[in-house]
Amino acid sequence: MAGGGGGGGGVSPLGPAPPMWYHRDLSRAAAEELLARAGRDGSFLVRDSESVNGAYALCVLFQKHVHTYRILPDEEGFLAVQTSQGVQPKRFKTLPELVSLYLQPSQGLVTTLLYHVDREETAIPDDRDYSDGEDEKPPLPPRSASTSTPPGPDTPTDSAPAANGLSTISHEYLKGSYALDLEAVKQGACSLPHLNKTLVASCKRLNGEVDKVLSGLEILSKVFDQQSAFMVSKMIQQSVNQGGDQELENLVTKLAILKDLLSSIEKKALKALQDMSLSSPCSPPPLSMRHSKAIPVQAFEVKLDVYLAELTKIGKSQKYTLSVDVEGGRLVVMKKVKDNQEDWTTFTHDKIRQLIKSQRVQNKLGIVFEKEKDKSQRKDFIFASAKKREAFCQLLQLMKNKHSNQDEPDMITIFIGTWNMGSVPAPKSVASWVLCRGLGKTLDEMTVTIPHDLYVFGTQENSVCDREWVESLRAMLKEQTELDYKPIAVQTLWNIRIAVLVKPEHENRISHVGMSSVKTGIANTLGNKGAVGVSFMFNGTSFGFVNCHLTSGNEKIARRNQNYLDILRLLSLGDKQLSSFDISLRFTHLFWLGDLNYRLDMDIQEILNYINRKEFDPLLKVDQLNLEREKNKVFLRFAEEEISFPPTYRYERGSRDTYVWQKQKATGMRTNVPSWCDRILWKSYPETHIVCNSYGCTDDIVTSDHSPVFATFEVGVTSQFVSKKGLPKSSEQAYIEFESIEAIVKTASRTKFFIEFYSTCLEEFKKSYENDSQSSDNVNFLRVGWSNKQLTTLKPLLSEIEYLQDQHLLLTVKSLDGYESYGECVLALKSMIGSTAQQFHTYLSHRGEETGNIRGSMRVRVPAERMGTRERLYEWISVDKDETGGPKGKSTMVSRVGHEPSVVRKQLGELGKVSEEGERCAKEETAARPKQDTTDSSDPSVSKNSYNNPAYYILEGVPNQSAAAISPELLPSPTSANTPAAKAAPASAGARTKPPCPTSAPPHMRRPMTGHPVRAISEEGASEDDGGPCMTGAQGGGVGGTIGSTLNRPPPDFPPPPLPKGALETVAESPFTKPRPLYPDLAEVRIPAAGSGALGEGFRRGGAGTGALDDQSCSVLQMAKTLSESEFPGQPPRAPSAPPPLRGQPMGLGLEACRTFPPRNPIPESIAEDMPEEALWGSSSSSLSVGESSVGEWLQRLGLERYEQGLLHNGWDDLEFLSDITEEDLEEAGVLDPSHKRILLESLRQQQQQQQK
Repeated sequence: MAGGGGGGGGVSPLGPAPPMWYHRDLSRAAAEELLARAGRDGSFLVRDSESVNGAYALCVLFQKHVHTYRILPDEEGFLAVQTSQGVQPKRFKTLPELVSLYLQPSQGLVTTLLYHVDREETAIPDDRDYSDGEDEKPPLPPRSASTSTPPGPDTPTDSAPAANGLSTISHEYLKGSYALDLEAVKQGACSLPHLNKTLVASCKRLNGEVDKVLSGLEILSKVFDQQSAFMVSKMIQQSVNQGGDQELENLVTKLAILKDLLSSIEKKALKALQDMSLSSPCSPPPLSMRHSKAIPVQAFEVKLDVYLAELTKIGKSQKYTLSVDVEGGRLVVMKKVKDNQEDWTTFTHDKIRQLIKSQRVQNKLGIVFEKEKDKSQRKDFIFASAKKREAFCQLLQLMKNKHSNQDEPDMITIFIGTWNMGSVPAPKSVASWVLCRGLGKTLDEMTVTIPHDLYVFGTQENSVCDREWVESLRAMLKEQTELDYKPIAVQTLWNIRIAVLVKPEHENRISHVGMSSVKTGIANTLGNKGAVGVSFMFNGTSFGFVNCHLTSGNEKIARRNQNYLDILRLLSLGDKQLSSFDISLRFTHLFWLGDLNYRLDMDIQEILNYINRKEFDPLLKVDQLNLEREKNKVFLRFAEEEISFPPTYRYERGSRDTYVWQKQKATGMRTNVPSWCDRILWKSYPETHIVCNSYGCTDDIVTSDHSPVFATFEVGVTSQFVSKKGLPKSSEQAYIEFESIEAIVKTASRTKFFIEFYSTCLEEFKKSYENDSQSSDNVNFLRVGWSNKQLTTLKPLLSEIEYLQDQHLLLTVKSLDGYESYGECVLALKSMIGSTAQQFHTYLSHRGEETGNIRGSMRVRVPAERMGTRERLYEWISVDKDETGGPKGKSTMVSRVGHEPSVVRKQLGELGKVSEEGERCAKEETAARPKQDTTDSSDPSVSKNSYNNPAYYILEGVPNQSAAAISPELLPSPTSANTPAAKAAPASAGARTKPPCPTSAPPHMRRPMTGHPVRAISEEGASEDDGGPCMTGAQGGGVGGTIGSTLNRPPPDFPPPPLPKGALETVAESPFTKPRPLYPDLAEVRIPAAGSGALGEGFRRGGAGTGALDDQSCSVLQMAKTLSESEFPGQPPRAPSAPPPLRGQPMGLGLEACRTFPPRNPIPESIAEDMPEEALWGSSSSSLSVGESSVGEWLQRLGLERYEQGLLHNGWDDLEFLSDITEEDLEEAGVLDPSHKRILLESLRQQQQQQQK
C-alpha cells in the first residue's frame, strides 16, 4: 500500500524518498482531522486513494472545508489530477513534481497549496514480547510463512475467465496458432496440437465441473450400480494426472459415462430398493447417518405449572417425565399417578407446534401440542434448572430438523474454539475442549455429545505442522462423534492457524472458499502477530471467521486497537465485488476469535481476590476490551456472550490452580496480570437467527499458560432458493422502492454524494443520482438527502416473498469528487415487505469507525402471486408474553446483533388463539395472545397461517399495552407519555433483589450492546432484537395511524455522552437495582453551535459539563444525532415541553438516567424486577399471579424468610407454584423443621380457600 504504481520510465512516483506530506494509507476521516487541526486555508496533504489502487488523493483545506482531488496514473504511469471532461490534464512523472506545480497560484485548485501537513513519524515500538510467554526471541516461522490447503473440488481458483474469456481463446487460435497447425498438416501431420491445446483450455472449467458431479454420483453408484461405480472411480483416478491429448479424450469419455449414469441411476436405485424391501422390512438408514452415533432417549424430570383454580380438577400429583426420542421423532409425556401407576401420552414431532420459553422464570417452558385439526393445547412445565430447559429445547430442535421434510437445512450448529498453545504440542486428549466441558456457560451433559455441523479451531503459537494438526482434530472428532469430518480450509501465518471442518453430509453445500492472512508484527512485516481468515458460503448464507493474535503487553492498548483496524481493512475475504465494505459487512455472520491480548486494568492483588471469590463483574468493568468497545474504538456493534468463567491467562503450566503474573526479563520484572485474553465475538446481519448456547473455558488442559476457550452457536441458514413458479412475468415482478433517504456524515467536505446499492438479490450493483438537498449546522458534519426522484427502483432477481425475506441490502454513501466511501450500512428486506412504506434508521461506519447515521423510507412490493411462504424450523421455539416483567437473560431465538435498524414493523401473521382445554382459562389466554383478526387484512403481504412474521416470536413478560409505555413518543398523540399505560410503568421497576442465581442455572445470553456484555432483550421492554412481537398488538400508531397493527420503533442504540460526576451520583442513588442500557432519542441530544467553543480543540463527549476533553470516540453520533433532530416526514411532532421517556426507561427517571452509558456495573437481571401484569394493565383481577417479591413478603409475614433462597433455587418463585408444593418439595428446598412445614402448608391452604370464595 506504500504508494501507487510505477511512474514513467521506471521512476518511483514518490521520487527518491517519500515526502513528509505523503501519508500513505491514511484514512479519509483521519486526513480531515489532521487538516482541521492545522486550521489554515491552503493546508494540504496527499494520501492513498481509498477507491482506486495505485491512485492518490490530494486533500486541501479552504474555509474550514476539505476539498479532495484524485490523482490518477495513466497507461504510461504518468500522474495527473483528475479534471473535468474536455480539460487537458497536466502530466507528471512523480508526485513531488505534481505538488510543486500546485504550490504556484492560479493552477485550477480551490486555493493555492500553502502549508504541507506532515505525517506523524512514530518510533517503532519495542515489541520484544513476541509471545504471551514474553520470549526473548520471536518464534521461528514455518518454512512457508503463509500456507493454506490446496484448492479442492469446491475451492474456486483464480483462473476463472471472464464471460468473454472463451471467445478470446478461440480468437487467439484463429489469429496465430491456426497457421501453425496448417503448416503442420501441410508437412503430413495427423493431429492438430495447437487446436487440441485450445480446446483443453476452453474446457478447463467444464472438466472441473464434470469431476465434481462424478464425485457426487460416485457414492450413489457404489450403492446402486457396482459396474458403473468401478468406471467412475477409475475415471476420477485417471483424471488426476492427465494432460494434452489424453486430457481432452478423457473429458469426452467422462461425459459419456456421466450421460449413461444419469439416465440409468434412478432405475437401478429403484430396483435395488425394491430388492431390499423384499428381503428386509426395514429400510436402511441414510448413508450420512449410517456411521453417526445414535442419540439415546433422554428423560427430563419436570413439574406441571398449574393455577390455583385448576387444583381441584387436576389433583396434587403434578410430577411428569418428558422423554425425547430424537431418532424416533417422538416426545413421551408421562404423568406419575397414585400407586406407582403411570399415565403417558406420545406426541410425534409434527404434533409439537411450538416451544414457548418463559423469560421471567428461566426454567419454565410451555409446549403447544396439536390435538385436532385446528385446535391445540398448551402445557407449562418447570424444569430442574434453566440448563435442563435449554438441553430439552436443543434436543427437540434437533428432532425437528432430523425429521423435517425440507431438502436443505434451515439451521446449523457451529463449534468455535480458540487456544494459545504456548508453542507446546497439545496433550493426547483435548476432548473437553470440543465437548464444551469446563467452566462458564457449558452445554448440558444430555446434549454435549451431539455433533455440530461445523467445527472452527483457531490456535496461536501452534508449533504443530498443518497436516498433523488437522489429522489430530479429525481423529478426535471421529472418536467423539463417529463421523469423518472433512477439512474445507486451513490457513496458517507463522504459528497462527485456523482450521474449519464440516460434517460429511454438508461437504457439497460449501462453496466460494476464501483464505487470507495479515501480518501485524513489528512494522507490520513479522507474522508472529497478525490474523488468518477463512470465508465460504453455506448454501445461500455467507460466513467469515477470523483468528488473530494481537500485540501483547498490558500498556499497548492503542497498538492492539490498530492491529484490529489493520486486519479489518487488509484481510481479503468474501465477495470481491464488496470491496467498498470492510469484512464486518461482507458476511451474513462474521466470527472473530483469538488471543486478543487485552488485559485488566487493576492491581494484581485485587484481581486475585475477586477471582478467588468468583466475582467477575468488577473485573469485567476494567477489562480493556470492554472499555475500548464502549468508546467505539474496536469491534463496532459486535456481540459477545456474557463471561462467567475465570481469566484464561496466565496460568502456571501443568496446573490450573495458580496464576503466574511475574517474569524476570532483561529489562526488569515483567507483570502479566490474569486477564481474559482469549475471546470469541460475532457480528451478524439484522433479522438473522443466531443464538450462543455456550461460552466457557476448559479446566483440565494444562500444557499452555492459556486455557482453551469454546463457544457454540445455533445459526439460521438459507438455501439456494429455486422458484417453484418459474420466472416471473412482468406483472409479477417485485420492486424495492425508496421514498427518501437522509444521511448525516462526519466530514468537513462539502462535495456531492451518491449511494450505491449491493445485494445478492440484484443482478448488479445500482447507483442513485447525486443528492438533491444538503445542509450543515456544524462544520464537521454534513446532512445530505435524496428524494424519490434521485433514488432508483431496484428489481430483485426473484419475486417470492420466501426468498426476499432472507435478503439484505448493503448501502454505501460515496462522494462525487473522489468516489470514496463516507459510510456503509446494511438493511434487512424482511421488515420492509408490504404495500406501505416502512421507515429504517441505522448507523454508518467506515473502516471500523462510526461515521454517521442514515434513515429513510422504503418498501418491498411483492406481487400477490408470489406471497406463499413457510415456517422456518428454528421459528417454532418462541418466547412467551403471558407473564409480566422482563427477562433475566437470553430467551429470544431471533437475535439481531451488530446492526439494528429502527423500523416500523407490520404484523404479518401470528399464531392463532391457542385454547388451553383445562390448562388455562380462556380469559387469561386471550389477554396473553392477540387473535389473528387484529391483522390488517387489507394488506396483501398478510397470508393466512404464514410464518413470515418477524413478530412470530411470542415475548413473554411484556403485555401489549406496555409497548406503548416503552416508546410513547412514537404514538400519534404527542401527550401519550401521560397515558395510564405509561404511568403504570414505574410499578414494574420497584423491586427487591433476588438471592444470587444458583450455579446450576448459568446466566444466559444478553442483548448485544456496544461496549459491554450482551444484555437481555427485554431490559428495554420490547426491543427490536426480540423480533418485535410484543409491539404488534400495541395500541400505538403506525403508518397512516393504523391502530394495533404497526408501531414506530425507537432509533438504534447510539452511545450518548456521559454526564458530569454529580449527575452520575444522582443516578447511583436511585432505588432501582441497576442502571439499564438506555438510549436517548435523536432529538434529545443538543450540540452547541460550531462557534460556541465546545468544539475548539476537539469534540467533547460530555458537552459543556464534562470538563475534560476525550478522544472523540463517542462524539460522532452525538453530533450526527443532533443534526437529525428534525422530524422525519410522516412522523407526528413531539411535544417539546415534555420529552418522551426513552426505551425501557423507568418513568421515574428523567433524561439524565439515560446518559450513564454504558453501565459501568452490569448486574444480572433478577426476577425481583418483574411485577404483576395487573400493574401494567391497570386490571382489577383477583388472580394471585404476583411476582417473586410476594413470595418473600409471604415468608416474611410468617417469620420464615430464611427459606426464600432455597425455594427460589428450586423454582418455587410464585405463590401459584407454591400452592402445589408438597412436604417432599419443602424438604428439597431446605425446610426440614416439621413445625415450619406445617405453618407453610397451612398458610397456602388458607390462601387457596380465599381464592375459591
